[in-house]
Amino acid sequence: MVVYWEYAFAENALLDGLLLYLSLRCVRLRVYVRRLFPAAAIGGAEAVVFPVLALPVWAAYTVKVLGGVLICLVAARGGWKKCAAATAVFFALTFALGGLLTAVYSFFGVETADGTGFYVERAPVALIFAGAGSFLCAVLAGVRALYRYKKVQQNILPCTLAVGARRVTWTGFADSGNRLSFRGEPVCVLSAAAVFALFGASPPAVGRIEVGTVNGKCERPVFRVDVIAVGAYRGGAYVTVGDVGKGYQVIIHTALLEETHEHFFHTQVMAAKDKGR
Repeated sequence: MVVYWEYAFAENALLDGLLLYLSLRCVRLRVYVRRLFPAAAIGGAEAVVFPVLALPVWAAYTVKVLGGVLICLVAARGGWKKCAAATAVFFALTFALGGLLTAVYSFFGVETADGTGFYVERAPVALIFAGAGSFLCAVLAGVRALYRYKKVQQNILPCTLAVGARRVTWTGFADSGNRLSFRGEPVCVLSAAAVFALFGASPPAVGRIEVGTVNGKCERPVFRVDVIAVGAYRGGAYVTVGDVGKGYQVIIHTALLEETHEHFFHTQVMAAKDKGR
């Protein structure tokens, strides 16, 4: 069998570049093109040189692993934990892509020859990159979905509110899109059922606030709760009534959570806007 080294180099460099890109994105490291290209080139060079080496099986796998670690260290830039995570993800994705290509080869009847710690495949380049492209899209979509789910879960918090002798605990959602303020203080949003449970049929309003909805802007009453306990925050707060979505009774203003970590940016912005009106 005749092997053209330039084709082997280009094919493996592109595949390594793809896997390195995915690995960096998975651990949220910045992708530097000036580091990614040399790392992929090293991977391509390893693929060309490796079959020439007459190594026993254990040494062949050792060299392959060390080569993978090397190209990850070249491509990744960050703390050692992030680099280690990127390396682990790189090997996991390499095994996953290898399994996918093996399944594709089996399906299309592509022959492979078992060598010294590696496989030589007789597969069309288009077939390889079609499988790799599908793998890229699937992994990126999965990573985005995972991070979206994780972000949503981090914003779901138990929230206890008290007015006089009435005390209730609900599931709240910390929404950075809630920029409501009243008298320079943040305003949380309660469902109509939550307002009734806390204040009864005739809740005492302390004022009114303009709220933007899908149907335009409207005025809503503002109430004062004696205690709202969410995260590390515990104190009084203003609330209004509105649509909070399914599964929640409270839309928590993120300024309440930021104050507990001594971040006052959003609160200061809202107070400045309130003074300007």
